[in-house]
Amino acid sequence: METLYLHEGAPGHHFQISLAQENESLPSFQRFGGNTAFVEGWGLYAETLGPELGVYTDPYQYFGYLDSQLFRAIRLVVDTGIHSKGWTRDQTIQYILDNSSRGRSNATAETERYIAIPGQALAYKIGQLKISELRGRAERALGARFDARDFHEQVLMSGALPLAVLEAKIDRWIAGRRA
Repeated sequence: METLYLHEGAPGHHFQISLAQENESLPSFQRFGGNTAFVEGWGLYAETLGPELGVYTDPYQYFGYLDSQLFRAIRLVVDTGIHSKGWTRDQTIQYILDNSSRGRSNATAETERYIAIPGQALAYKIGQLKISELRGRAERALGARFDARDFHEQVLMSGALPLAVLEAKIDRWIAGRRA
């Protein structure tokens, strides 16, 4: 539940989307639009903030986080299996059952999701990796001057950006903070 809360609530999607929608200085496409890599990348990144925010305080909570991360890896395999390797629906369901804690109804729903939306699992993970990479870059460049709140403000206050645009924005922010 903690992982789901971080992903969907705060600092996840509810927080992320509210900030964009309430920012009247943004054009409508940035306030109300989005792209999977940014939006879901933020959701996955938000899950990693658990220890920093005082969540995952017992081993069971942290195990839930790790189980979710394992399932994200399984989704990458499944998406690739279906769309590159020609896996059948039944093969995909069985792979999920054999390699995760999910039950048959969830394995079936996830299989149908990735049949219908090729590349979605990849977009989630690419977004998370890019945001994490940018944070690491900022931490290294700024050292003691790095503030996670300022970094998160830079990531979120322009709405959902293409990852290349986000990277350029963060690089400019880092350069401005170093000066």
